Amino acid sequence: MAGRWMNLGQYNANGVPGADALGIAIENMVTGIASSVDTERGLAARLRYLTTTDAGYEAMDRAGVHVSPRTLIAWLAEERTPNRANRTRLDAAYWDLRRRNVATDLKHRLNNNGRGTRVEINPVDQTAVERKYRRDLVSRSINVRGVWDRAVDAWLDDDAQELDAIWDRIIEDLGSDYDGYSNVSSIGWAA
Repeated sequence: MAGRWMNLGQYNANGVPGADALGIAIENMVTGIASSVDTERGLAARLRYLTTTDAGYEAMDRAGVHVSPRTLIAWLAEERTPNRANRTRLDAAYWDLRRRNVATDLKHRLNNNGRGTRVEINPVDQTAVERKYRRDLVSRSINVRGVWDRAVDAWLDDDAQELDAIWDRIIEDLGSDYDGYSNVSSIGWAA
C-alpha cells in the first residue's frame, strides 16, 4: 500500500484504504433479491435461484448447507422452514452465487469496450483535523482502464493484497500527489 497515511486517524482524519473502497464499490454493483431470507418470499426466491443449476448446489455446499434431498424438497414445497442457521447459510450461498454470476458482466461494464470507466476518488475526510495538519487534497476523477478484470477477480476471491496492488496502480496515474489517495473517504463510478 502506498503509505504516507500509515497513521490515518492520528490527527482525526477519517477514511478507508483505497483497496477497501474499490472492493466496496464493486460489491455495490451487485444487486439481487431485496426480500429478507427470513420472509417466505425471500426464502423461496433464494431456494429457487440456488436449486436451478449445479453452481447453486456448489454454492450451498461452500456455505455449509448440508441437508438431505428430502429436507431440501420439503423446503422447496414450503412444507418445512429451515432453521435460522440454515437460513443464514442459504443467504450466504445466494450472495456467493450471485457474485459469481455477475462477475463477467461487471468486467464487461467496467472495461467498457476498452475505454475503461471514469472513477471519482474522494479524499479522506479531514474536517476534524486541526488546520495545520491538513493536507491539500481535492476530489479527483480519473479514467481507469486495463485493470478491471484483475480487480473483479480479486474482489470475487476476497484477495485484499491484489486489490491493494491494483489500487496502487490506479492512483499512480494521479501524478505526484498520488500517495495522498492511498486512503479515501469513498470512490464511485457510473457503469
